[in-house]
Amino acid sequence: MNRPPPTAAAARQAFLPVCRADMAARGWDQLDVLLVSGDAYVDHPAFGVPLLGRLLEARGYRVGILAQPDWRDPAAFTVMGRPRLCVALSAGAMDSLVNHYTAAGKKRRDDAYTPGGRAGARPNRALIAYTAAARAAFRQLPVLIGGIEASLRRLAHYDYWSDSVRRSLLIDSKADLLLYGMAENALLAVVEGLAAGATLTELRQLPGCAWVSSAPLAGVQLPSYEQVASDREAYGRAFALASRNAAALLVQPHGDRFVVVNPPAPPLTPAQLDALYALPFCRRPHPGYTEPIPAFEQIRWSITSHRGCQGGCAFCAIACHQGRRVLSRSSASILAEADQLRRDPAFRGTLSDVGGPTANMYGTTLRDARRCERCQRDSCLHPQLCDNLICDDGPAVALLRQLRRLEGVRHVFIASGVRFDLLERQSGYRQELFEHHIGGLLKVAPEALSDRVLQVMRKPPLRQFEAFVAAFRQHQRASGRRVGLVPYLMAGHPGCTLDDMIDTALVLKRLGLRVEQVQEFTPTPGTLATCIYHTGRDPLTGAAVFVERSARRRRLHKAVLLYHRPEEQAAIREALCLCGRQADGARLLGSAAPAGGCRDAAPAAAASDRAGRAGTPAGRGRRRTPRR
Repeated sequence: MNRPPPTAAAARQAFLPVCRADMAARGWDQLDVLLVSGDAYVDHPAFGVPLLGRLLEARGYRVGILAQPDWRDPAAFTVMGRPRLCVALSAGAMDSLVNHYTAAGKKRRDDAYTPGGRAGARPNRALIAYTAAARAAFRQLPVLIGGIEASLRRLAHYDYWSDSVRRSLLIDSKADLLLYGMAENALLAVVEGLAAGATLTELRQLPGCAWVSSAPLAGVQLPSYEQVASDREAYGRAFALASRNAAALLVQPHGDRFVVVNPPAPPLTPAQLDALYALPFCRRPHPGYTEPIPAFEQIRWSITSHRGCQGGCAFCAIACHQGRRVLSRSSASILAEADQLRRDPAFRGTLSDVGGPTANMYGTTLRDARRCERCQRDSCLHPQLCDNLICDDGPAVALLRQLRRLEGVRHVFIASGVRFDLLERQSGYRQELFEHHIGGLLKVAPEALSDRVLQVMRKPPLRQFEAFVAAFRQHQRASGRRVGLVPYLMAGHPGCTLDDMIDTALVLKRLGLRVEQVQEFTPTPGTLATCIYHTGRDPLTGAAVFVERSARRRRLHKAVLLYHRPEEQAAIREALCLCGRQADGARLLGSAAPAGGCRDAAPAAAASDRAGRAGTPAGRGRRRTPRR
């Protein structure tokens, strides 16, 4: 029997309060914790702030969510009154500057985490603006900051958008505590401490927190902000020390103050992770919204099976925020979520994704967890698979088979990335993937097809991608299926030259592959590749690494990979001329580059190249984005 739809008031009451009327409906006169987010309020476990709100609610705290408030108006922060314990701020699921600007510095016109996809609902450097507004609204109230923007900026960091090394976000925001990582345990410990009457001074000792000290402390001493801001060698040294001592207490002087990063909070247990996903999420945007939220539409019928990543790719921030260990949910927890999704009247029989940062890392375990606590490797997979990692695909295969058997579920797709170097050891998962879990296209992310670049990226070598393509096509021929294979590739990554891009395009042509989009490398705070971009050296090996600074050549990097598009052929011929590889024009374009084509193209490109290389390694002064 179908139940009647809930009334508007009942539908609102299922969500966490967003205004005084919602509080009154629950009989509350004051919140314990106010959560502020740069994203719209979607009550779903894939959205970090609502997840933390539900966790605190389950522990008996009165929690409200203020989504995308007007940071220019302190009164906007007081719509639910002054909370009793603290206000906790997040920029949202993305760093606010990554959200706002492309790698070329152009302002984005949309925001997937905002109703209607409109841009402009959050400020640049959101946590600085939100903290200022919270301080103005709530004098003497503890202010906590967290989320990915805080995680990646907890120490002095190179900031691509201002083209400078900036201070720790703690210093610039003036927040009391920075909670880094996924922060469930850290936030809960801080809130419980405040509720018990603990002072901020006492809470600063908690794992997973960063704070500012007026006196030096014993710990791993990093080069100061002043040193790393003026000396790229010191910057690289600080990055290497922080990376190799991620489990230790880190101390970095900033003038006469000291940013202290405590050791990480203990990871959740599998049972705790299952309990999080069992909380009473509405799995919908707040009913106060009248327009769709694109990010929700993308994940509505997907399931997160695990968090964390052992890959250690140089350009990726996942390990810095979610951690280097994979934490998997139980199959019972995932099946319960799938059962909830299939009972939704809007469900049409397709689970769009079952995965995480890397889908086929689900269920991976460690032989000895204590070895990982002492390990200084930045990747469990590169340059070779760590012998402490168990890549058993049995749990993942069993889970996928159980999901396919659920009544009403017609398709279960894997849209998350897969590591094809792991698939070499996971024949069962590979068979399941090829046979049952690909939609119209299988999307994989080799990121580059040049071994020299792949080495800098910490990605598997070309031969492993070629072996994966061969296995995929052999299965397609044997099964009679016709499914496309689309590789994701990146342009402009440190270590990548225009010659490497031409070689990559020739590999694509040889393998009969095409790409429709090419991601341009964006230096994001906290990643290894960003450190290399800024310093021109790999901080972990000391090796010099080429970095393409010329905007024109970076544009050619992208054009070369789109060799099949007629509109890119002039740019590709220019690239071939610049590299003296006109003879490759026949293989790449089907005809040789016209004689004399270099005379027009090369001087302009060379001038652009010289301009891009002038000054500091990042080509200072070329950015048009705000410096605030």
